[in-house]
Amino acid sequence: MEKKAICLNVNGTRFDVTCESRKLLSDAIREDCRLTGTHVGCEHGVCGACTVLLDGRPTRSCLTYAVQAEGTQITTIEAVAKDNRLSPLQQALHECHGLQCGFCTPGIVMTFEAHLRDNPWPTEEQVRDVLSGNMCRCTGYQNIVRAILLAAERMGEDISHV
Repeated sequence: MEKKAICLNVNGTRFDVTCESRKLLSDAIREDCRLTGTHVGCEHGVCGACTVLLDGRPTRSCLTYAVQAEGTQITTIEAVAKDNRLSPLQQALHECHGLQCGFCTPGIVMTFEAHLRDNPWPTEEQVRDVLSGNMCRCTGYQNIVRAILLAAERMGEDISHV
């Protein structure tokens, strides 16, 4: 199959990639950009482990071709922590024991970084609804839900004091 030269903007860095048009974005991120925080689980868009932000929207990178992402801003888990400090969501997941093996965690973080930006005061029901798109095989989800609600509360407090 013929290869195509594309440019991917991942976490603010330009990556010139030459790939077949059928190469998945998840594979381009991991193989060509050498960013391995985006995990590949089911490869069918069901588990959510491969979630990245494409122009700020959660996107299953295992269902998106790399060529489709050219000209977009791609954000991966590697860009969430700033200045060696966990984001409020990452910190809450740590404090609430909302992770075990960590395989699903990058996808959950990316999903909720966008969701909390758009809905800073979610209810538990809303969190559980959004979380239903991310599979975790290690936990019972309760601590993940608790962590997301804690992060929302903390992020809301930061906004209200500005």
